[in-house]
Amino acid sequence: MKRLLPHPLLLLVLIALLLLPSTLRAQPPAVKNTAETQLALKKLTIMGSVLYIAAHPDDENTALLSYLASERAVRTAYLSLTRGDGGQNLIGTEQGELLGLVRTQELLAARRVDGAEQFFTRAIDFGYTKSPEETLRIWGHDEVLADVVWVIRRFRPDVIITRFPTTGEGGHGQHTASAILAREAFDAAGDPARFPEQLRQVQAWKPQRLMWNVFSRQGERPSNLPNLMSVDVGSYNSLLGKSYTEIAAASRSMHKSQGFGSAERRGSAPQYFANLAGDAPVKDILDGVDLSWNRVPGGATVRRILEDAARQFTPSAPQVVLPLLLRAHREMSKLPSDHPLVNVKRQEMLDLIRACSGLWIEAIAAEAFVVPGGEMRVTTTLVNRSDFPLRLESVGLPFGNAPRAVNVELKSNQPLSTEVSVRVPETAEFSHPYWLRQNPGKGIFSVSDPRLIGTPENAASLPMTFNVAVGDGGEKVVFELPALFRWTDRVRGEQYRAVEIAPPVVINVEEKALVFPDHQPKQMRLTLRSNVARNTSGTLRLRLPEGWRAAPESIPVALKDKGEELSAMFTITPSHAPSTGTLAAEFEGGGKRFAPGMMEIDYSHIPRQTLFPPAQAKLVRLDVQRRGAQIGYVMGSGDEVPEALRQIGYQVTLLSDNDLDGADLKRFDAIITGVRAYNTRLRLRAQQVRLLEYVEAGGTLVLQYNTLDRSLDGVRLGPYPFKLSQERVTVEEAPVKMLAPQDALMNEPNKITAADFDGWVQERGLYFPNEWDQKYQPLFESHDPGEGEKRGGTLIARYGRGTYIYTSYSWFRQLPAGVPGAYRIFVNMISAGKK
Repeated sequence: MKRLLPHPLLLLVLIALLLLPSTLRAQPPAVKNTAETQLALKKLTIMGSVLYIAAHPDDENTALLSYLASERAVRTAYLSLTRGDGGQNLIGTEQGELLGLVRTQELLAARRVDGAEQFFTRAIDFGYTKSPEETLRIWGHDEVLADVVWVIRRFRPDVIITRFPTTGEGGHGQHTASAILAREAFDAAGDPARFPEQLRQVQAWKPQRLMWNVFSRQGERPSNLPNLMSVDVGSYNSLLGKSYTEIAAASRSMHKSQGFGSAERRGSAPQYFANLAGDAPVKDILDGVDLSWNRVPGGATVRRILEDAARQFTPSAPQVVLPLLLRAHREMSKLPSDHPLVNVKRQEMLDLIRACSGLWIEAIAAEAFVVPGGEMRVTTTLVNRSDFPLRLESVGLPFGNAPRAVNVELKSNQPLSTEVSVRVPETAEFSHPYWLRQNPGKGIFSVSDPRLIGTPENAASLPMTFNVAVGDGGEKVVFELPALFRWTDRVRGEQYRAVEIAPPVVINVEEKALVFPDHQPKQMRLTLRSNVARNTSGTLRLRLPEGWRAAPESIPVALKDKGEELSAMFTITPSHAPSTGTLAAEFEGGGKRFAPGMMEIDYSHIPRQTLFPPAQAKLVRLDVQRRGAQIGYVMGSGDEVPEALRQIGYQVTLLSDNDLDGADLKRFDAIITGVRAYNTRLRLRAQQVRLLEYVEAGGTLVLQYNTLDRSLDGVRLGPYPFKLSQERVTVEEAPVKMLAPQDALMNEPNKITAADFDGWVQERGLYFPNEWDQKYQPLFESHDPGEGEKRGGTLIARYGRGTYIYTSYSWFRQLPAGVPGAYRIFVNMISAGKK
């Protein structure tokens, strides 16, 4: 991809990334209400910071974060070592890095609720693991430790709190690894001999103490741990009209992809903490932490002014304290510029000045996309909703564009709009998530610019600055906001999204994987889209592995307008022998080659996400025989298995609840339920009797995994009893033993061998049954190293004239990934009732 040449404004943006909270690159501009303004003024008077560390999105204690951020008013952040790439998805089909992107945004949405900030390391959630040793080996111990140290040195917490202990009670190996790394980083961050290359941008920092947020059951003090500190996070905030546990529920409910909608709790909610290292507290987790401005040289003057402002604050006339805030703003400008907490307080001061003046600022781009070398028209609007004197002097533009002089008074409640044009340099980088720009390793993302490590997302593509003279003395105040694109949705109302820097041409490949069950050719559709307002002509072609052919070899393209699309069809002929490879599409025109695709992820609870990944697809040529053609599929939480089955010739019908109630099921050769179908579709449980009648009459029913859920107690998942468990096989290379090699399913229509378990991704399977009726035949045995046998991953029973199969192996990952052996085994399960 193209590289962005540095210039002064971009260097300032990078410095801001290092020292300030993450920007709201796709959030609408907002002004605090009176209660939030009063709390912000309180927060401005208090110094001190706490960093919470765990492994994944949704591991954080949102009640504690909210309590620390608003009740104690200290700077609070959550460091999630991973972005949750290895989890499951209850709201869509995104997996892997795309799910990680969704969960990143869910964490940011949660932080906007609870008031904390968000950081990450480069570590990848590669799936469930039972061992911290395996975790640290796959992640790369030193690399991730360096990232944790970097975040600590950059954030400079007074107190670090871990969610998990180092002794394994957290279960997941990545949980334990996060605690181990936090303990090591606590010491390493203050040692200038450790990771000295970081000291060019940050300073060594030794936090005051490291604590563990001890597990407790319903607020009971653990009896096996002495000398615990306690904090009641159930406190009620009368300004907000909510307790911190109520706020926590709203925050945690942002983890929608994980199904973590939470009920609000009210009343006392004690949390307990054990000191692991550093100064032991006596009464409070913040004992000994200087929370005053006195900790900053020259800060005493700022403290006195802010205390006066807090005393004089009047909810009905917040502008009364603006003269004091401006004095504090001047004094802050004299303080050290390399102090992270001071820089954060400067930003908080700017937000408070905006709130007390009722100043509305927005920068609205004419379009959502701009290309390198292109121009974007931006309309800025400011509204002074107070009687305090304000004057807009100029609007600063990114990429070295000359600022627009304005020098106009902002009259009370009278909008002032200014139209500017921003030219984007040819060297500007596309707006692809920074941690996905290079191919990752198995356990860690590759990030070329180390200064970006820890930041949750890209900086805004078009940061705009507003130079405002405030008050009779004309105090110079600079506000920075991103340019956003705005539109009105008929259902959601006013919507905002980030402005993206897009490739001039993008190529969308319809399929992520093309699977050929034989040597017969297939047609493949590509869509070419122009993002430039001029004629675009050139040639579209495919690059294929040796032995594969495309017809035609190339297609001439001529696009006249911005947004125009061309649909192109190629016929792909696979190799004669089974093989796998990669198809890459590219467009060549004007002496340049373009090979990026474009995809968008859109959910109502997070900002719309745009990516520009390579325009590629996996190619799989396999030998697979199948019986039957008609499949009924009962979608659960969401997966891509139906499309994978269509790839090899099945006709797949998605079945609604009404279909299951009244449709003729006999027309299907097999019915398959998707992942977590019985967890997420309540009516399916009542329809199970009809599905088992379908089996008894000669049909084949295949159930994919469901989670251990108390709501399934008493639900008859199969014709005979079995019990789900937490058992899983997390090592995707774990050997698999055939337990019934003579069973027809292992031999017809495809002969299944150990080779069919080669090349699997992330895991073997999860939530295996661990008890079952003797009428079931287990087909496979697999287990993680050092553990006992697990035989319940796939159970088959002949019932009446039909076949019932329950399988916890992760077909929902293997089939979309184009794993050849997974197709052969899954086809045999579908074909089990056909002779």
